Amino acid sequence: MRLLTHNMLSSNIKGVEKGFPLRIEAEKVVEKPVEMNADFLRKMFEKVEWKAFLEASRSMGYAQLPEEVDSGMLESDEFLSRFHHALLELHLEEGALVCPETGRRFPVNKGIPNMLLHEDEV
Repeated sequence: MRLLTHNMLSSNIKGVEKGFPLRIEAEKVVEKPVEMNADFLRKMFEKVEWKAFLEASRSMGYAQLPEEVDSGMLESDEFLSRFHHALLELHLEEGALVCPETGRRFPVNKGIPNMLLHEDEV
């Protein structure tokens, strides 16, 4: 699972008001090279919730992103390269996503998050 996907997921358990961001418990992270597309990155930057993205990248062992960002940084090749790596090349292969409110763990196996709810959570 890429961090691009993670940044769009939330816990939909009945009664949960704060289901985003899901905390990552990484057991296995792999890097899969992807060709960089600067225009795509610039468009995605506006959609990414930075604080959640930063925390997720750090939980996967990547600490090369700045705490604070602004759209002017999109002109920097170095920033775009780091953003690209974290967003598209880091993959959570094994681990879990954890609801910030309930602590419910959603397993991630072979890069696929299982977000299915139990009957009592619907």
